[in-house]
Amino acid sequence: MKYQICIVTATRAEYGLLRPLIRRVQQDETLTLLLAVTGAHLEPRYGNTVEEIRKDNLPIDACLPILTEGDTQQDVSCVMANTITAFTAYFMERKPDMVVLLGDRYETLGVAIVALTCQIPICHIHGGETTEGAMDEAIRHSITKMSALHFTACAAYRKRVIQLGEQPDRVYNVGALGVENIRTLSLLTKEEAGAQIGFSLAEPYALITFHPVTLEQQTQGKQVQALFAALEQFPQLRLLFTKSNADSGGMEINALIDAYVDAHPQRAIAFSSMGYLRYLSAMQGCTMVLGNSSSGILEAPAFHVPTVDIGDRQKGRLAAASIIHCEAEQESIAAAIAQALSPAFLQLCSTVENPFGNGHTSEQIVSIMKGRLTEGISLKKKFYDVGFLV
Repeated sequence: MKYQICIVTATRAEYGLLRPLIRRVQQDETLTLLLAVTGAHLEPRYGNTVEEIRKDNLPIDACLPILTEGDTQQDVSCVMANTITAFTAYFMERKPDMVVLLGDRYETLGVAIVALTCQIPICHIHGGETTEGAMDEAIRHSITKMSALHFTACAAYRKRVIQLGEQPDRVYNVGALGVENIRTLSLLTKEEAGAQIGFSLAEPYALITFHPVTLEQQTQGKQVQALFAALEQFPQLRLLFTKSNADSGGMEINALIDAYVDAHPQRAIAFSSMGYLRYLSAMQGCTMVLGNSSSGILEAPAFHVPTVDIGDRQKGRLAAASIIHCEAEQESIAAAIAQALSPAFLQLCSTVENPFGNGHTSEQIVSIMKGRLTEGISLKKKFYDVGFLV
């Protein structure tokens, strides 16, 4: 019997992480891959990144448009409603044996709701993490409670999923898929990456991604301007921006980045999407990762590259010693950049240990999924009580 595994991807970052798992499911003789592409992948304003998936020669089973024209809080709610409508029809037609979801985005929550009501087991990746500044925090834990199997990035996150009441024998610490990409991909040299993006990477440069802090009220413009002001104190750094994703407030950030790049054409460049290969290649050679993207927490330590993590979006995540946290204010950002450039901190980064696994994540996930599918996965779950004093 071949099991149908539906893997859902809605954003460029999510696809980059899922790619080794998608490929491994595709190549397994006992599994049938159903790759459902949705969200920002299908929008020109976010880079039309479905084309990156096609270039990887991966079979797309369905493209499901769900986004609205805007990115207000109302639009986010409408997108979740669109997701529920689109994926209800899709799941009823295809009837997958399992749905694989990664992370904590609002589109992912919509898919999880449909899988739950359609009685399709959910395999959830990257549960147990915390991001105190974003609504992703609540979404992530909600998806955990809907899921049948859990694949966490480290032991601490496995414990947290169990603390949420999930049975320990359903929760597996397998490391992070991003570390596997770093281990397995043939990355580009600085010269090759620079030639492909049309921007020399021979001089020191920062790789910058900034997203809205979705549990704050309209702070994104002020915070990005503080970042720009801090960068003016370090003219020796060239600036490589990847734009914000489809979050409420992201369009404002992207407009500000475009204006900044237009005003500094010799120093800065921006992309809606670089693609996972060029992005990781740029990370490998950068002077620092700067902003508030999870990639600065999960992937950058594997390259021994400093990360300046700004504000509260990633607050609460397990962080390697190569990560500097700072406030989203000019003085704090500038001080953190200066620390990241210091010889002492660069020496520390050169020996830092990445806490997110050894790069064999997809192999473990597929093996466990197959075993559990063969045994049969009950959607009925007992709440696992953890003994503790309060």
